[in-house]
Amino acid sequence: MQTIKKRIAEQIVEKVHAINSEAELSAQDVAAMLEYPPDANMGDLAFPCFKLSKILRRAPVQIAQAIADGFSDEAVERAEVVGGYFNLYLSGEYLTCHMLSEVSKKGARYGSPETGEGRTVVFDYSSPNLAKPFHIGHLGTTVIGHSLRKLHEFAGYKCVGINYVGDWGTQFGKLIVAYKKWGNRETVENGGVDALVDLYVRINNAISGNAELGIPADPALADEARAEFCKMEQGDEENLALWRWLVKLSLKANDEIYAQLGITFDSYKGESNYTNEMPYQVQKLRDAGLLKLDDGASIVDLSEYHMPPCLILKRDGSSLYPTRDIAAAYDRKQLYDFDKSVYVTSAGQSLHFAQWFKVVELMGYDWADKLVHVPYGTVSINGAKLATRTGNVILLRDLFALAAEKVAGIMEEKSPNLPDKEKIAEQIGVGAIVFYYLSNTRMKDINFVMEDALSFEGNTGPYVQYTYARACSILARAEAPVGGKLAVSTPEETALAKVLSMFEEKVCEALETYEPSVIARYILSVAAAFNRFYHNCTILGAEDENVKNTRLLLTDATKTVLGNAFDLICLKKIEKI
Repeated sequence: MQTIKKRIAEQIVEKVHAINSEAELSAQDVAAMLEYPPDANMGDLAFPCFKLSKILRRAPVQIAQAIADGFSDEAVERAEVVGGYFNLYLSGEYLTCHMLSEVSKKGARYGSPETGEGRTVVFDYSSPNLAKPFHIGHLGTTVIGHSLRKLHEFAGYKCVGINYVGDWGTQFGKLIVAYKKWGNRETVENGGVDALVDLYVRINNAISGNAELGIPADPALADEARAEFCKMEQGDEENLALWRWLVKLSLKANDEIYAQLGITFDSYKGESNYTNEMPYQVQKLRDAGLLKLDDGASIVDLSEYHMPPCLILKRDGSSLYPTRDIAAAYDRKQLYDFDKSVYVTSAGQSLHFAQWFKVVELMGYDWADKLVHVPYGTVSINGAKLATRTGNVILLRDLFALAAEKVAGIMEEKSPNLPDKEKIAEQIGVGAIVFYYLSNTRMKDINFVMEDALSFEGNTGPYVQYTYARACSILARAEAPVGGKLAVSTPEETALAKVLSMFEEKVCEALETYEPSVIARYILSVAAAFNRFYHNCTILGAEDENVKNTRLLLTDATKTVLGNAFDLICLKKIEKI
């Protein structure tokens, strides 16, 4: 479709320049203005001519008529002027032939705009704080980040995925205090991250108090925790040994979740890796006259930019998130010479990123404008905010297990003899959760309702995975299509070809907006078009050989497009369900 739109746009520009040779309008501008009418009776593409009224000083209807006069393109069956719109009706056979040719030629690369060659993008995503369980609140950064990475890889970029784990900070001071007071090695070894969570919740309850549990507040414990973390930063070996052990237990638990999602990273450099690099950045700030003391803490004043001060060092000299983030960004630029460095975190951290991005700019680093923050909305559970310290979370491992169990029950009824049922049930169950999340625009706040997430009816992950399996089943039962003429004879065939031809522009839209939901919604539109085609068009039983081959080729193209799109949003391709 991109090629067809480009040709049409070039012709429209020629017509416009015939009216006014000085009009500043490019084919790229016109292609961006072309619309898909909401009703097929209004055409396959429409150009709204009122957008040119100002520069051409003519009524939209006159402009539309001038464009329509003598307009001709092999992809266009007919064109009409309706009001101020120039409506184009595409040839079903041409569209189908063009799309099938492209799919056959490009295969797994079909849909790629190939715009990233020679450019490197670094992605910082997932990056959970360690010593805490992987819960539903971590799902956003993990699957949005990985999807954006896959989209960029698909477009030809060299991508580096970094899991910048939170393995440093006051939470480890809290855990060390809790472990020394109430823990023992055997219990924690056996309990893993769950035992660490128990200690973390207990220390927070002890610090803040919990009236329901009858626990009085003891703020002095917070001072103890800060002191233990400060000892870590100063190289205390006893605390560092404890810290290394806690980190190892946490990483093991996280890796199990990543395996279920099919996600791997190129780097696990966490915050702790920048302990020795931070002093260089702090000194650079001092040398530039940017660092100021405020009640003993070191800050960068950002009032001129309408932001609160950026805290660099606490009063006791220990580091903060901005310090470590600046050091990490500098290191990544030296290692990867990135063209873009993308950070995927919740919208609640937008100010933090705006602050330290500005500090990097003030430090004179010429790559400051290559830093990109991609925020996303919050997740709540039935309206209640997530909080690890109080235990109000849904653990991903439990959620995935529940989803897999539900799928297994359905499969036992419908496909009791299916091989690898347990593995397929997990893939569909995990896919249901991921698709539920990614089908929402990323800035939308999600109130996570278990029943909705695990529903297997309507526009869901299981529905699109089943559609993919249906296409595979048809192709497995068919002989390979042989040569012959295309025979496009139904509206459903043309509608499917049109949707399949739109893949590349949907990939471009998702890339430009950092929005994986564009791909998820596109997958739904492909599934809907294919299922209408499947129900209304006989495929294997078609009497005419050319009709049969055309429909098999459309089925094969659907499999390719769905498969390529699934790869972009962490959805598994399952051939038998």
